[in-house]
Amino acid sequence: MSTSAEISGVRLPLRPGLEGLEPYGAPQLDVPVRLNVNENPHPPSDAVVADIADAVAKAARGLNRYPDRDFDELRAELAEYLRVESGVTVAGKQIWAANGSNEVMLHLLLAYGGPGRVVLSFPPTYSMYPEYARDTLTEWVTGRREEDFTLDAGHAVAQIAEHRPSVILLASPNNPTGTALSLETVDAICVAARDGGPAGPDGEPTAAVVVVDEAYGEFRREGTPSALTLLERHPHLAVARTMSKAFGMAGLRLGYLAGDPRIVNHLRVVRLPYHLSAVTQAAALAALRHRGELMTQVASLRAERDALVAWLRERGLRVADSDANFVLTGVFPDRHQVWNGLLERGVLVREVGPDGWLRVSVGTPQEMDAFKAALEEVAGK
Repeated sequence: MSTSAEISGVRLPLRPGLEGLEPYGAPQLDVPVRLNVNENPHPPSDAVVADIADAVAKAARGLNRYPDRDFDELRAELAEYLRVESGVTVAGKQIWAANGSNEVMLHLLLAYGGPGRVVLSFPPTYSMYPEYARDTLTEWVTGRREEDFTLDAGHAVAQIAEHRPSVILLASPNNPTGTALSLETVDAICVAARDGGPAGPDGEPTAAVVVVDEAYGEFRREGTPSALTLLERHPHLAVARTMSKAFGMAGLRLGYLAGDPRIVNHLRVVRLPYHLSAVTQAAALAALRHRGELMTQVASLRAERDALVAWLRERGLRVADSDANFVLTGVFPDRHQVWNGLLERGVLVREVGPDGWLRVSVGTPQEMDAFKAALEEVAGK
């Protein structure tokens, strides 16, 4: 193997299994229309920016001290936001937050995964999930989705019985397909998971922790409920959210979950000390004060998504039903050729998911017009 470390005469003890791997990341290219990472296309208003700047300035006066280790004020405000957004009341002690929902998921795998344990999921789904498993030395096991990317509850229950996972990862809306899970499906999985986990120290079965990743939950269509409504019924259920998408705060890096206080306490054990900086906490609290303004963007993005779905279908393309701020469309005989043709015209989308499909984030009306014009040129649609 030829590496810079070996050329310099030093061989580093890289953990077996990590050889040759590349870091995760979508292309970051400087093009006029970036529709590849599901960002909110609307920047925060001047009022939001001013409030965040003032809050960070106040926090900066105390940066010689460690931040609030358990960020109780932020947890209480996130709980209040969920009450307003979903109609489900949770206490601050049921909230956990970290640097993006990625770190929340890693905390879950650190607490409940590990050698000899299994995490179960159903591709195509978020490509970071197997990396969480890899990084925590947890076995990654997959079931399947149906042709329309929905999840068959009977199949999921059978997978639980066969593999006895300690964690089940379910994205709803799913990434990259945009497909939401029905409450009936989530409930059936939670029922099967109640004693479907690995054996405990006494040899008796434990529950599998069911994680419903609702990173795009605010974009769900009318009539699509949140899995938050099942929290009281299933203490082994956790529902993850983020401020990156609907709030338009991807650069803030603030993700969180709601679950039973026992789950939260287990995550407190594995987190690094003071993992949420005082600056992050201050900025998140300021953004939450403007949640009404920020959430008005969600309705316009939903409408833009639905219009995009209709436009693509009118041109004979398949489009997965989407409750997210993106759509998965195909099937292209040569999707890389289409992806590259769009890029040549200044439009960046994501080459991800099943072969022949492309994922397109919902942008501004002007960005959507640019995407449509480019696609018509490239694919004749």
